Parts: sequence; structure tokens; C-alpha cells
Amino acid sequence: MRILGIDPGFERLGIAVLEKNGGKECVIFSECFKTSAKLEFAERLKLIGAEVRKIIKEYKPEVLAIETLFLNTNQKTVMRVAEARGVAVYEAAQAGLKIFEASPPQIKIATTGYGRSDKAQINKMVKILVDIDESKKSDDELDAIAIALTAFAHLRF
Repeated sequence: MRILGIDPGFERLGIAVLEKNGGKECVIFSECFKTSAKLEFAERLKLIGAEVRKIIKEYKPEVLAIETLFLNTNQKTVMRVAEARGVAVYEAAQAGLKIFEASPPQIKIATTGYGRSDKAQINKMVKILVDIDESKKSDDELDAIAIALTAFAHLRF
């Protein structure tokens, strides 16, 4: 079973593909995909869609695991992240993937056992739960891995 985990964003998109064959989950791909602020927003969305489509085609996951949005004080940022998230969900739905959505507290509970964990605790547990290259230090990448781990914890295959 392969799961594509995405930490949504329009400047930085965390992407991870995890696989489970019986035992422990294994990261087979992860990256922090970046778009330039110099580009028009529509072009950034187009690049995000193309990257998600490319990852789906190459790694053939069965599930997209993606974080639900939480509202913060910057409404413009939330709306733009929602649009980038929509592009990822669209690409996954077009490819026939099952969509799994998890809230930030669900992700924290699945990875650390505590719903109010901070970023450092989540990142530490992700590195314990899966073998990953130490060069993988981007919070966005680690968040995408955590989201995929959450899907593995919740879904019954």
C-alpha cells in the first residue's frame, strides 16, 4: 500500500510517498516543492498541479493523505493555501486515489500520542517512526510524512 502525503501550501508544498508492506512504513520519496513568489499565483497553482500529477504517475499511490486547513489571522494566506490544497485534491481525485483528510490535532495524536504537540516533537517522532535521510530537514517534508503516517494509522486496508 502506498500513500501520498501532502502538507499543502503555495510557496512550499511538502510531498511524501510512503509504502507499507506488512511491517514498518517506509519513505520512498519526499521533497519540499517550491514555487517562486515572482510568478503569478495561477502559474504557481499550475506548477503544483503538474508536480502532484507527476508524483502520482511515477509512484502510483492508492491514497492521498492531506491536512485540513485551520483558520489563522491571515485570511489571504488561508485562501491561497486552500486553493493549492484544492489543486492537489483535484489531481488525486482525477487519478482515482482515495482521499484521506486529517486535522492538525489528529496528525499530532497519530505521531506523538498528544494532540497539542509542537513542531519539534512531531519532527522528532517522525524521524523515530520511519527511516529517513538526515538531509530531510524541511518542516514541510516532515509534515507530509506525518500526514501519511496518520493515514496509515486510521485506514483499514
